[in-house]
Amino acid sequence: MRSILAVVAICTGAPAVLADPLPSWTEGDAKAAIITFVEAVTEAGGEGFVPARDRIAVFDNDGTLWSEQPVYFQALYALEALRAKAEADPSILSSDVLKAANAGDMAGVMAGGMEGLLEVVNASHANVSVEEFQADVHSFLTTAEHPTSGRLYAEMTYQPMLELLRYLRDEEFTTYIVSGGGIDFIRAISDEAYGIPPWQVVGSEGKSSYALSDSGTGVVMKDGGMSFVDDKEGKPVGIMRHIGQRPIFAAGNSDGDFAMVDWTMAGEGPRFGMLIHHTDEAREFAYDREGHVGVLDRGLSEGPARGWTIVDMAQDWQRVWADGQ
Repeated sequence: MRSILAVVAICTGAPAVLADPLPSWTEGDAKAAIITFVEAVTEAGGEGFVPARDRIAVFDNDGTLWSEQPVYFQALYALEALRAKAEADPSILSSDVLKAANAGDMAGVMAGGMEGLLEVVNASHANVSVEEFQADVHSFLTTAEHPTSGRLYAEMTYQPMLELLRYLRDEEFTTYIVSGGGIDFIRAISDEAYGIPPWQVVGSEGKSSYALSDSGTGVVMKDGGMSFVDDKEGKPVGIMRHIGQRPIFAAGNSDGDFAMVDWTMAGEGPRFGMLIHHTDEAREFAYDREGHVGVLDRGLSEGPARGWTIVDMAQDWQRVWADGQ
């Protein structure tokens, strides 16, 4: 029996009514495509049936499950963490990029490109245990306000995507996050925000080591530097490292997700690829082919011809945020 809730008016003898699994999605091609796919792969005996153990769904995080503008939340956290460290030890501000970050000069930070961002991340994330780091990240995401929306960072998850995650899990999919963001950063909030436990998070990994704390307790320390970048062509590699098989459902929002969606769709049997197109400047942000965050160019040009579903945020979502609007 399907796990979508059926409301049956037993006393009146009325027929069963299937609840809408995606109530915040506008009736249209995108919603219909998702439901048609899920019904096909879960229909026992059907031509497209996929056993539950193979119903693997992967989701990018930034710009797909929560917002990513004007810059990734992890970068904003890194700026705050860096300022706190620099207040205690100003000598860590050893470069122009770090000095710009400490002054809140995002233009100066972005002028350093990805290397500059990594420098800020290294300076702000290193020399702390994973547990301490995740506790600090959780506090930041649940108490600090986003610079443009005024919302708490943890409140900037997308309601339609939360519904999609629940719908897939109700239909015995296993849902994973596969993000270019730091794996320890996302694991600090993934279960609470999305119902995705930490062991179902794939992300970029920094160097780490085992050490004894001052009290003699064993801890895993964040040492700075990168050991694996889970972005672009790294995403299929990360999936195989952590999951061990090709997904049948992949969702992203930028060209950084192109390889993940393309690789997912290249497998045998039913497949679903989806990209979120940020078109809603009134309720969130509007951006695509140009910019420094979440560029969606190749995906827009090639995705439709490859059979991918392009979700137009303004048209396909009746609401954006989990707390309304």
